[in-house]
Amino acid sequence: MMKATATPPWSRRALRAPGSVIGGVSARVSHGARNTGLAVRLLAIVLLLMAAPTSRSQSATNFVLVIHGGAGVLPKEDLTPEKEKAARATLDAALLAGHSLLARGGKSVDAVIAAIMILEDSPIFNAGKGSVLNAEGTVSMDASIMDGATSKAGACADVKHVKNPIQLARLVMEQTPHVLLAGDGAELLAKEHGLKMMPADYFITEHRKLQLQRVQQLEKARKGGEKKAQAPSLESIGTVGAVALDQHGNLAAGTSTGGMVNKRFGRIGDSPVIGAGTYAHNLTCAVSGTGHGEFFLRSVVCYDIAARMEYQGVALTNAAEEVVMRKLKDAGGRGGVIAVDAKGNVAMPFNTEGMYRGVIRANGKPWTAIRKE
Repeated sequence: MMKATATPPWSRRALRAPGSVIGGVSARVSHGARNTGLAVRLLAIVLLLMAAPTSRSQSATNFVLVIHGGAGVLPKEDLTPEKEKAARATLDAALLAGHSLLARGGKSVDAVIAAIMILEDSPIFNAGKGSVLNAEGTVSMDASIMDGATSKAGACADVKHVKNPIQLARLVMEQTPHVLLAGDGAELLAKEHGLKMMPADYFITEHRKLQLQRVQQLEKARKGGEKKAQAPSLESIGTVGAVALDQHGNLAAGTSTGGMVNKRFGRIGDSPVIGAGTYAHNLTCAVSGTGHGEFFLRSVVCYDIAARMEYQGVALTNAAEEVVMRKLKDAGGRGGVIAVDAKGNVAMPFNTEGMYRGVIRANGKPWTAIRKE
């Protein structure tokens, strides 16, 4: 029997208010007026008085925050109930941190950064503490942020001691004329502005050490001619990110990552590259990506979604699905995106086994998922 398609609980339509207050007032005024001229004048006065409150009411209920914890989801047999509970709890905390700012009329950029910092501080996800290790056994992190209202952007790459790289990305955006700083130069900026710095071992977890050993052993076996030796399907990818629409109608997107496990020393992926791993513009949408970075770079995935909306008039959901499920997949790329448009519509397509993700709207109720639902 075919299953009926239900409106997702995070959908904008699920929260749409019934009826129009102004429409009701209009009908009553017209009915009670003795002549058309008086009715028109009364209606004009009512509309003028109600216009501002109605605008505020609509914007106050249309804000939304969407987050992801990466498309590198553990296989079902490895994702124990305890691990799943911890992951969902962290996603909830990130959603609530951003929501608390948006609900008070805060900026989308602030909400995105607040949510990402929660994910960076968790050892569960591949960003900040808990980042994957490169081939040398060390951590190298990247991050980016983009403001859809101004088109300003900032990013950092190959940083090793900044506790929250997303904060450094914001510094690049707001305190320099540049978009991307890397390595020692990026960390110097962080120190100049008092960002919290941590020793290298703060970011390294036992789980990531074992993960690197496993992947390197498999790589060695493949080079030795063992055809059955294959890396776990989602072992090497993972990122965190957030996109938001605030009460002022402004969009923002941010992404942070430790990159790919066992990557070459000095490798930089798509996450700090505006257009590839992060993009936001008020005219179209805000997007954050997660997956195999080289494919996101070649396809300029996040900007491609926005470009299809701007130049072809394609709806957000269709644009995101086309890019992730066809273009990216056909090229051999694995991953997904989260996106929100200027009307509060949300898209979260992924072509992997799963993607940690969550949505929260004005009602303050977090919604999270890990696999296809």
